[in-house]
Amino acid sequence: MTQASDLLSSVFGFSAFRPGQAEIVNAVRAGENTLAIMPTGGGKSLCFQLPALCREGVTVVISPLIALMRDQVRALREAGVVAGALTSGNTEEETDDVFAALNDGSMKLLYMAPERLASGGTERLLRQAGVTMIAVDEAHCVSQWGHDFRPDYLRIGALRQALDVPLAAFTATADEETRAEIVQRLFDGVAPRLFMGGFDRPNIHLAFAPKNGPRKQILSYADARRGQSGIVYCSSRAKTADLAAALRAERHSACHYHGAMDPDERREVERRFSQEDGLIVCATVAFGMGVDKPDIRWVAHADLPKSIESYYQEIGRAGRDGAPAETLTLYGPDDIRLRRTQIDEGLAPSERKGADHGRLNALLGLAEALGCRRQRLLAYFGEDSAPCGNCDLCDKAPEIFDGTTAVRMGLSAILRTEEYFGAGHLIDILLGNRTDKVAARGHDKLPTFGVGTKYSKGQWQAIFRQMMGRDLVRPDPERHGALRMTEGARPILRGEATIELRRDVIKAAQSARSAVKAMVSEEDAPLLSALKAKRRALAEAQRVPAFVIFADRTLVEMAERRPTSLDQMAGITGVGAKKLERYGATFLEVITGEAAAPMHPARRKLAGRDAGALFDALQEAQLGLARGPDGIDKPLSCTTSTLRWIAERRPDSLDALEHAPGMDAQRAARFGPAFLELLQSA
Repeated sequence: MTQASDLLSSVFGFSAFRPGQAEIVNAVRAGENTLAIMPTGGGKSLCFQLPALCREGVTVVISPLIALMRDQVRALREAGVVAGALTSGNTEEETDDVFAALNDGSMKLLYMAPERLASGGTERLLRQAGVTMIAVDEAHCVSQWGHDFRPDYLRIGALRQALDVPLAAFTATADEETRAEIVQRLFDGVAPRLFMGGFDRPNIHLAFAPKNGPRKQILSYADARRGQSGIVYCSSRAKTADLAAALRAERHSACHYHGAMDPDERREVERRFSQEDGLIVCATVAFGMGVDKPDIRWVAHADLPKSIESYYQEIGRAGRDGAPAETLTLYGPDDIRLRRTQIDEGLAPSERKGADHGRLNALLGLAEALGCRRQRLLAYFGEDSAPCGNCDLCDKAPEIFDGTTAVRMGLSAILRTEEYFGAGHLIDILLGNRTDKVAARGHDKLPTFGVGTKYSKGQWQAIFRQMMGRDLVRPDPERHGALRMTEGARPILRGEATIELRRDVIKAAQSARSAVKAMVSEEDAPLLSALKAKRRALAEAQRVPAFVIFADRTLVEMAERRPTSLDQMAGITGVGAKKLERYGATFLEVITGEAAAPMHPARRKLAGRDAGALFDALQEAQLGLARGPDGIDKPLSCTTSTLRWIAERRPDSLDALEHAPGMDAQRAARFGPAFLELLQSA
């Protein structure tokens, strides 16, 4: 380690390694395949930059954000290291400098985004450059974003095999499932050397709060920390600009940032944040990884993050200097609905969606924890901890009560409806609301009908939310959001275990109102998400906008009316004959969960019309008379075109019937009386 220690001091200016760094540096320098999970601010980048200087050849670094790459390249160059990046944000001069350094052999670290791996010439370029190691920064992207956001991360494993070089992967957060996926995708299932650097950031104060006028809550939080650098994470681009304007109106120095901004505008925000004191940036999650600012004093979430991993990454940008820092995360029912919808509308396979619902459950469990948040957070990552004394629940313990009876009621309703319904329908049963849906399924006859009137609808929503937060139930993507019990629920249902719930959360829900008008009811929302996911997949395959397949209002009507046949599907607004032919069976399968029965094209043209039902009746009558009334005559039949003509024109006599195309006297004699009887009754 002598060379590494010397370089640590002479190049990077550090007198000693941080805890855990030396072991990782030694393994990476020796060429071992390595997976290192280190907390934000733990010095991950040094663990691949320093070994790159100790090794022969070039280390290629796959990194997700241009800002992150530019910051690291700039810092390395200032330290005297020949480093460069090939990104879409390069000037022509910057790109020329990179290729010059590659050609003369002086380049040590080459940064590139995963999207560049899709280029056919990238592998050849890296071979010619003499790449001897691959480093992957933010390796959780392989799992967390791989299916939707950054699919090119999935090419890295193939690149490692093609170049036959060691790979070192780094991330600040990865639960056991994510670690397994990283190993499978990057290391072809062969376990690398694993380093777990610990997840505790004891200097960061953790706090959650239910939304109650969220703009006012954020403004008050920022006002109490006036003059301190902070980040406010928002779930939408529009909200970033709106909140930044509100903060400026309160005389804060604030700006906004999101991925759709002009690149020059984004760079200006990054420059200001790194250089100005006391600037607040309202941003989507596109902001943060590229800004290595040690004195961010607070991070607030105006909306619930997507998972504990995302939450941990984002709050980890506060207090990287080790000094005290604070966090606040606001959440509400609309946030949870949004996150569920994002999972359901994604293109990931069902098992992945189920796992993502489990991750969201874990975050809800953290939001509505009964005790120390840090204990719960670290337990999620497999670490034990004593109560931290540095979170809102350690500051003031929540009011809790024995919620076993309420939870058993909820579980019983799920079990007695065979785990086929979402929370909205279950709450109607528990409250004794005899809705059309409840009555149609006979659920008003269940023993659980009306047993839960002690609580309001909002309070039952809070109870089900806490049940999900304790991972007792999960939405089932295969059943459009129907709640299914996990194994952890069964001891409670059997009376073998008890459970405590937070009373303060349930009290707060008594008068809560949704701030967002949903497109459909809570019960129909998961099906709408599934229909949108199918539409998205078809649109991407055809390279057309989603509305070309079906408009939103068409999918909303499908989710609400739930057609079970092509005839019913043809009655949906926006489903014309051509779209019924192209997409009807596909969307029907999403709704019913099974493939639609094949339909002859001639019959499909009558779908949704009275003539369609008449066609079916004529076809059935013809089948019964195919060998005559006694079943011994020569087989006869009419073509589907003939049946369609009769169903549409409705002749009213045997003479008129004989004029049907394909109909003759023999067929008219055999089928005519039966057909005329059907026509007259129709």
